[in-house]
Amino acid sequence: MKLGNNLRRYRFEQGEITQQDLANAVGVTRLTIHSVEKGKFMPSVFLALKIARYFGKSVEDIFFIEQDDASTGEI
Repeated sequence: MKLGNNLRRYRFEQGEITQQDLANAVGVTRLTIHSVEKGKFMPSVFLALKIARYFGKSVEDIFFIEQDDASTGEI
């Protein structure tokens, strides 16, 4: 399993906000936003909540668990 996200989609739905603009708004670097979008970095709960609040969405709207084909579905 891995953490997926709709971060890029929400950035573009909200007027094509850049990674840098989002990073500035939530207090992280642009590289952090890039890494979260690409699934290379799992955000803290605090950061996930700040991102969700920024977009006016729930955390579950932005972040979700992706199942591997070989996964049994157990957590």
